[in-house]
Amino acid sequence: MEVIIKNNYEEISKLAADYLINTIKDKNDAILGLPTGSTPVGMYKEVINQYKDNISFQSVRTFNLDEYVGLDKSNINSYRYFMNENLFSHIDIKEENIYIPNGAAIDMEQECINYEGLLKTTGQMDVMYLGIGQNGHIGFNEPGEFLEPFTHIVKLTEETIEANKRFFDNMESVPKTAITMGIKTIMSAKRIILLASGESKAEAILKTVKGKITPKVPASILQLHDDVTLIIDKDAAKYL
Repeated sequence: MEVIIKNNYEEISKLAADYLINTIKDKNDAILGLPTGSTPVGMYKEVINQYKDNISFQSVRTFNLDEYVGLDKSNINSYRYFMNENLFSHIDIKEENIYIPNGAAIDMEQECINYEGLLKTTGQMDVMYLGIGQNGHIGFNEPGEFLEPFTHIVKLTEETIEANKRFFDNMESVPKTAITMGIKTIMSAKRIILLASGESKAEAILKTVKGKITPKVPASILQLHDDVTLIIDKDAAKYL
């Protein structure tokens, strides 16, 4: 596990974007796993700034980590809407090459099976980008007694709901469940890059890098992957 410590959020965003751009330069039909949340926004902005002079996304395929259950893709709080606003509508990626779980599917269990099937038939992800929750969750794989291997429905913890409420009008409107890639699916990527910024993530980073591997800190499983890079700022690295 490689840990790169930068001075601030802007620097980690720039470096993460450089990694993404270089991935596509090396392989124009790369398969990318992408996160949402506040942390990758800077990376996406930098990718948009760079891409026209450097690369095309015409042959790139993307799989998003997760989506809220109950939100249609047109909902401004859905992750599909987030990705369109922060990345997809600004680059030349083909609509048919964008894969995001359908949070409004009639049969959510079948949606999990379908999404996992798409991941398997499309091929191994070249790079999986991750954020990390204050409780150590990756995707929406929350702390617990065990880890789910494949795409599944998860009940969000109160801590995660609390962290997400800033994106919604009120606490009652924050979704309580989500569909997310499982740990084995995430770990199947050739390379994993995790981004973290701010002191609020410092304890989770410490446990991820130096703690015991435990389902109570889902990100700690990354210690078992052969090619993981953490790009974090000084505040997130406070306890290392």
